[in-house]
Amino acid sequence: MHNIIQHLKGDRVIWYIVFMLSIFSLLAVYSSTGTLAYKYQSGNTEYYLMKHFMILMVGIGLMYLSHNIPYKYYSKVSQLLLYLALILLPLTYFLGSSINEAKRWLVLPLTNITFQPSDLAKLALIMFLARLLSKKQESINDFKDTFLPIIGAVVVTCTLIAPSDLSTAVVLFGTSLLLMIIGRIKMKYILYVVIAGTVVGSVVVGFGPRKATYKSRIEAFFKEEKGLTKHSYQSNQSKIAIATGGLFGKGPGKSTQRNFLPHPYSDFIYAIIIEEYGLLGGVTLLFLYLLLLYRGILIVIKSPRAYGALLAIGLCLSIVIQALINMAVTVNLFPVTGLPLPLVSMGGTSVLFTCIAIGIILSVSRNIEELESSKTVNAVV
Repeated sequence: MHNIIQHLKGDRVIWYIVFMLSIFSLLAVYSSTGTLAYKYQSGNTEYYLMKHFMILMVGIGLMYLSHNIPYKYYSKVSQLLLYLALILLPLTYFLGSSINEAKRWLVLPLTNITFQPSDLAKLALIMFLARLLSKKQESINDFKDTFLPIIGAVVVTCTLIAPSDLSTAVVLFGTSLLLMIIGRIKMKYILYVVIAGTVVGSVVVGFGPRKATYKSRIEAFFKEEKGLTKHSYQSNQSKIAIATGGLFGKGPGKSTQRNFLPHPYSDFIYAIIIEEYGLLGGVTLLFLYLLLLYRGILIVIKSPRAYGALLAIGLCLSIVIQALINMAVTVNLFPVTGLPLPLVSMGGTSVLFTCIAIGIILSVSRNIEELESSKTVNAVV
């Protein structure tokens, strides 16, 4: 174990957070996929556990690889990745696979593996914004040269994501706004972005292909319907899971609401964790995400370069904001969104791209460590 830790560079606390979240994930996925296993795998309850375990291992492998790459190279590929994402997003809308009433996935040829281009777009846009904001610091208030390319990238990307995955588009839009504020964009310009985003969001909610779904979710949240719609049913079952969990929970594998709650292994996995591990387990999970945000802020403070700081905080915010929204939905503070809990929910490309994002954050942290180490050596010499 000591030999493994020696090869892990960057912020060790972030590595420990990843391992803790992975343990939570494996326990919760194994517990919550029983009904799914009996329905599709003839009762083989280990099938989804092993599948998720392999995805997590691949994700951690990608995290290790991406943390070994100097973060400056991500600046060079960000534009290419964003262009690729902008091609794949409309392609997904017209040719993608429809799962749970949403066209969010492309099936990779010859592999039968589903791929979610919005995950790539989220990562690419944050990398691209960090690049633009860092390069344009000397002309940060220039409307034409600096602001228009930034708002163009944000609005186009989020608009392409929104028709099939509004919740991801909203999280990405909010993260982009925070990144622009940190990057010292004028508040007057930020207001323009908010107006543009509000207009696009309103059009998607009111006239988009999933308007009936959004209407149902909003009505279920505000009218407190008692099981009359799918979304109010989800919220009610989630509240039952939380209410019966108590302080210490029912114990691992003893959830009863996993048999009634739709998607207990993905969108509502936090409810299963609270039911089985109680308020203590729920608070521990919340603490891990907040600790990740805190470690990200420390990286920003220590980073000598603007690109590294903006890249680390942008990716960190995107993960933590998504986690907080998922938890808020579970405890009925937000309408149902369909966002997974990062690194905990069962998934494919969501887990992999989250791991890559954390790997990039660790790459920035690793660079800081190496600079501090070289300064120490030079001071001794």
